[in-house]
Amino acid sequence: MSAVAAALDVIFADGNIARDALYIAEGGAPQLIRVVMRRADDVTDFGNARLWSETTRVDLRVAEIPEPRPGDRIEIDGEAFVIQGEPVRDRERLVWTVDLRPVAAT
Repeated sequence: MSAVAAALDVIFADGNIARDALYIAEGGAPQLIRVVMRRADDVTDFGNARLWSETTRVDLRVAEIPEPRPGDRIEIDGEAFVIQGEPVRDRERLVWTVDLRPVAAT
């Protein structure tokens, strides 16, 4: 195991940084995973305007979720989200970063 992989194991195990979540692949069974939350603001240029929006991104370990896909669901602290857009892996190929959108309440 590389030093980076070992450090990631520590980060994802830390209760102050990561949290439990439920991952449900489209058509699959629920799976308990650990995620690192990134609730960052995003500023996008559109012509002469700059648009601000809240975003919800999470990091997932490739070891837990080898192939996340748009449409897969993640539940965190009772909130349900759907992966939107294509997941992106880090340079070391150990972590996925996924953009989430809330699931509309029915």
